[in-house]
Amino acid sequence: MGLLKKKDSTSARSSTSPCADLRNAYHNCFNKWYSEKFVKGQWDKEECVAEWKKYRDCLSENLDGKLLTRILEVDGELNPTKQDADSKESSS
Repeated sequence: MGLLKKKDSTSARSSTSPCADLRNAYHNCFNKWYSEKFVKGQWDKEECVAEWKKYRDCLSENLDGKLLTRILEVDGELNPTKQDADSKESSS
């Protein structure tokens, strides 16, 4: 009957991880950039920065109060994006 309806895997995954869609968008962008540009030596332009920032911000929000937020802070300190650097310069 319809009592034990099987959930599709995408809705189950996104309900357990609020950042799953952003993660997928970033990974798709990164994989496309890697296979189409990086491998061919075309890495002069920063790609997927917006996707990474949205994903990182989502993780920060959802990991608030957990030690895992420190990983994101360290990542930002070690690998600042051009946008982050520009915003720091303009606030100085």
